[in-house]
Amino acid sequence: MARLAVVACALAALLAASSRGAAAQQGVGSIITRSVFDGMLPQRNNALCPARGFYTYDAFLAAARAFPAFGTTGDLATRKRELAAFFGETSHETTGGTRGAADQFQWGYCFKEERDKTDPPFYGRGPIQLTHRYNYEAAGKALGVDLVSNPNLVATDPVVSFKTAIWFWMTAQASKPSCHDVATGRWAPTAADRAAGRAPPGYGVITNIINGGVECGMGPNFSGADRVGYYKRYCDMLGVGYGSNLDCYNQKKFG
Repeated sequence: MARLAVVACALAALLAASSRGAAAQQGVGSIITRSVFDGMLPQRNNALCPARGFYTYDAFLAAARAFPAFGTTGDLATRKRELAAFFGETSHETTGGTRGAADQFQWGYCFKEERDKTDPPFYGRGPIQLTHRYNYEAAGKALGVDLVSNPNLVATDPVVSFKTAIWFWMTAQASKPSCHDVATGRWAPTAADRAAGRAPPGYGVITNIINGGVECGMGPNFSGADRVGYYKRYCDMLGVGYGSNLDCYNQKKFG
C-alpha cells in the first residue's frame, strides 16, 4: 500500500508539472500566436540577417514552457504588456533596422551574435545578447546546460537561446529586480528608487535593468528611442496601452 501511495503521489506531481507547462504554453501562445510572432518579426528571416532561420516560433514556445510565470502573470493587459516589453527589448538587442527608416522597427531578431564580439568567448548571443562569463555560468546552472564550456550553444540551439533570454528576464540580479517583476507590478520601488527616477515602474526601468550603465541618466539617445519604438509597435499590435515611464533618460542606473 505504501509503495502504491508513493507511486500515486509521484504520478500526481508529474501530471501537475505537465499541466503547469501546458498552461504556460497556452497562455503565451494565446497572446503571441504564430501569426503575431511572424508579424512582429517580419524581417528575421531576411537574407540580409545573419540569424535567418534561427529564431522560430516553436523554439520560443518550447523555451517559454520552462518558465511557467513568463507571460502568464496578472490580468490580460499585464500579460500582453510584459510580452510586448520582452520582445521590445530583445528586438533592440538583435536589431538589423536602420535608424530613421520607415521599416526600422520590423527588423528585430536579425542577429544572434554580437557584431563586435567583446569579451570573447562570452560575447553577446541570443535574443537578450547574453554577455560575460558570470551570466553564462548562472544561466547554464539554472538551465542545466554547461554554457561555460560551450557558450556557442546560445547561438546554435534556438531553444537554449530563447531560454537564456527568458531566464535573464525572470531573474533578479544583485541590486536589480527582475524584468518580470517590474513588468507585472510585483516590484515595489523604494524611496531611493523614487529619488532616482525609477518610479513609477515602467518600460524604462526594464531598460535600466538590462543596460542602465550605458543608456540611462544621459538624456535622450538613439538606443533608448529604438527600444521604446519597438515596444510601442508591439503594444499596438497586441492592443494594450504603453504604461508610463517608458524611457530611462532621467533615471539613475541601479547601484
